[in-house]
Amino acid sequence: MTYTCFNVETKDSVAHIRMIRPERANSMIPEFWDELPQIISELSDGEDARAIVLSAEGRHFCSGMDLSVFAGSNDVSVQGNAKHISRQRASFRTTALQLQRSFSCLEESRLPVISAIQGACIGGGIDMVSATDLRYATKDAFFCIQEINIGMTADVGTLQRMPKLVPEGVVRELAYTGRNMSASEAKERGFVNEIYEDQDAMDDAVLEIAREIASKSPMAIWGTKQTLNYGRDHSVADGLEYIATWNAAMFDPDDMAEAFMAQTESRHAQFPDHRPTRKGI
Repeated sequence: MTYTCFNVETKDSVAHIRMIRPERANSMIPEFWDELPQIISELSDGEDARAIVLSAEGRHFCSGMDLSVFAGSNDVSVQGNAKHISRQRASFRTTALQLQRSFSCLEESRLPVISAIQGACIGGGIDMVSATDLRYATKDAFFCIQEINIGMTADVGTLQRMPKLVPEGVVRELAYTGRNMSASEAKERGFVNEIYEDQDAMDDAVLEIAREIASKSPMAIWGTKQTLNYGRDHSVADGLEYIATWNAAMFDPDDMAEAFMAQTESRHAQFPDHRPTRKGI
């Protein structure tokens, strides 16, 4: 399928999603918000991919939300017709909830999602990568919670997810000041896993990491992602209860047997792909 904002290629059980609007610094136009969840859903529901890499063409990873997203019926300016301001604000809220779901799909996917970031990652870009499982960056990458600089509060996930990844005080400073956080600081704070000299080196490394993940039991990876996400938002006791229930229902002893047999025979384990969901059939 052809997309306006993305190119998708699957090889060696790794789906590589590239943002393909470098001339506009991969800004998030209206088509972006429909295409991303569609792509993620199809990959997660299918059987071809076991891991996803999200990257971008050009100098910058993502310049954030394009203002065209809020055009027309989403105008909440106080200069509008005061008689209909409540309806305008309701429309704005509905739009925000729809945009949030476009990134929540990254968390909800049964496949790990890895982001490879170069240059600018600002505004909606941080909302997006905060919802991915792993983040890697080039040395020239920088991050900015841009919304405060245009007089609004970030509302698509950064303020909810980023404090789970780095100290809350750091997020508050970034969100209050709108300053840039360099790649080196992002690594020091734990927001990114590793920094690379340039985009080619980063892409090669990230794809290799994705292939390593794809070589593991897909069911075990899915369970690990689900359990980590659940544990992030619940108590330790709740998390322990959750994994006990998950493994009681989803653990595949055949995968464990194959892993042990492969080690004994000094070969790579061969695990079955995910079964397509009914939606993906």
